[in-house]
Amino acid sequence: MTDRYPPVEPYESGLLDVGDGHVMYWETVGSPTGLPAVYLHGGPGGGSSVGARRYFDPARYRAVLFDQRGCGRSRPLASEPGADLSTNTTAHLVADIERLREHLGVDRWLVFGISWGVTLALVYAQAHPERVTALVLGAVTSGTRRETDWITRDMGRVFPAEWEAFCTLVPPAERQGDLSAAYARLLADGDAGVREAAATAWCSWEDTHVSLMPGWEPSPRYEDPTFRMVFARLVTHYWSHGCFLADGHVLAGMDRLAGIPGVMIHGRYDVSGPLDTAWTLQQHWPRSRLVVVADAGHGGGGFLGEVVAALDAFARPAS
Repeated sequence: MTDRYPPVEPYESGLLDVGDGHVMYWETVGSPTGLPAVYLHGGPGGGSSVGARRYFDPARYRAVLFDQRGCGRSRPLASEPGADLSTNTTAHLVADIERLREHLGVDRWLVFGISWGVTLALVYAQAHPERVTALVLGAVTSGTRRETDWITRDMGRVFPAEWEAFCTLVPPAERQGDLSAAYARLLADGDAGVREAAATAWCSWEDTHVSLMPGWEPSPRYEDPTFRMVFARLVTHYWSHGCFLADGHVLAGMDRLAGIPGVMIHGRYDVSGPLDTAWTLQQHWPRSRLVVVADAGHGGGGFLGEVVAALDAFARPAS
């Protein structure tokens, strides 16, 4: 099975003013006459990597990639001291996707999301189903409190020593509450040392709870202090606000996807994002197909190949 396509450079890129003082970086790869698609990265705050360009067949896709508010090459970064995150919410990101679609003159496009990008893709598609031709969703999430509580608290049963270290920075009185909210406060502290320690501890836990998959290696991106701070600030901002969604929002809106085909790809070893989320969504989405990758976790193994295969299938001419 194909892994990913060879490295490719954008044929077009730019900065789009999306309001509220935010400027969003975007780029397009592949063929200008190809099937329009948009890639939604994970995190929140993970940014769109150069490797993400390689999911798309450059002969068949006009693929758009962008960095969500506050991260990557978009500005201002969430890591900047005193950064105002009040205009960085799920609703703002959905509006940004629509603004970008209109800016590029795209009528309808395939939406591809990974991890947090799956939640964002589903919310976007439910809000604008007439703009979505298909969905490809890898490492499925839906933004519920149950999912984020699982990662920040329940996974302590799997990694008790690491979870204890994760909680060390949180004041004892707050350790039984919302840990993402506690970390969000630490990451906004006036003391740079407190902020740095919190970002390092948060990202260490992020690396831990995905480590059960075969072939796991620590992520080198957490070695970058700017990335650590951006990522930790945005993840804790979103999770402490319930991803700015009513709990169960995505599942309640699955009927909006009745006319949209989709493929969900999920790793059997993805213990930080258990398979039941994808399974439940598939039961409420008749036009979807769920692929469980036996040797993958939150990525790894045959995960990339299944994502590429799903994207390739939607790009083939109808027979």
